[in-house]
Amino acid sequence: MSDAPISSLPGIGPVTQGRLEEAGIRTVSDLRAVGAVEAYRRLKFMLPRHVSLNALYGLEAALRGCHWLDLPQDVKAALQREARLVDEAFRRGPASRCTIG
Repeated sequence: MSDAPISSLPGIGPVTQGRLEEAGIRTVSDLRAVGAVEAYRRLKFMLPRHVSLNALYGLEAALRGCHWLDLPQDVKAALQREARLVDEAFRRGPASRCTIG
């Protein structure tokens, strides 16, 4: 794990860094611990109109050390499925996000 700032990852600029920090993700270790999908979920619930599937691709690519366009197609497909689940939870509202299954 790395205590390096989140901005040390490729593709993480100042705006994304600020948003991630607001979501409690300040270091590379933090992002690795929560993963790209959870980071995306936090950002999506904080800024629903400003966070898209490309953000999820970018977070995953940053963790892999590549450009999001270079993510394998099967990884992109899995991320698309995860993003749909996050979007569905958002549409259902806060009560559904707090229910323990």
